[in-house]
Amino acid sequence: MKRKLIRLNGYDYSNAGSYFITICSKDKKPIFSRIVGVGDLDDLRVCLYRYGEIINNNIEYMNEIYDYIEIDNYVIMPNHIHILISVYSGGMSRSPSPTHEVIPTFVRTLKRFVNKEAGENIFQRSYNDHIIRDERDYLARWKYIDNNPIKWELDDLY
Repeated sequence: MKRKLIRLNGYDYSNAGSYFITICSKDKKPIFSRIVGVGDLDDLRVCLYRYGEIINNNIEYMNEIYDYIEIDNYVIMPNHIHILISVYSGGMSRSPSPTHEVIPTFVRTLKRFVNKEAGENIFQRSYNDHIIRDERDYLARWKYIDNNPIKWELDDLY
């Protein structure tokens, strides 16, 4: 079976800009968190499982180890993660290539750190990304992350 290409052909992912990334759990199993209080907005919250805690700690760590990346917003859903990330210029020490691009390297590193701590591979093979086009797009993705737990029962991955 031929895999679908998920990267934008010809786009230099080392460019400064913002990106919306979605990473799913292996087989889309709900192993990261659970959403409690659905239907009651005052009590709605994401309760992280062990794997979700590991992911959360490593996302925070990624913000510390990369000085040219800033994780602006994220949510750890039961079987996927959404991350809004900004990349600033000067991110690569050499000319980018398919194996040295900022976003794929970030995702690969995050997955590697989490899987090592978890003791197993908990992620699906790939991920999805969206290049943020403008401020309106950025704000819409931010709002999507904030509202994702509210709409969990309507989610395609529910």
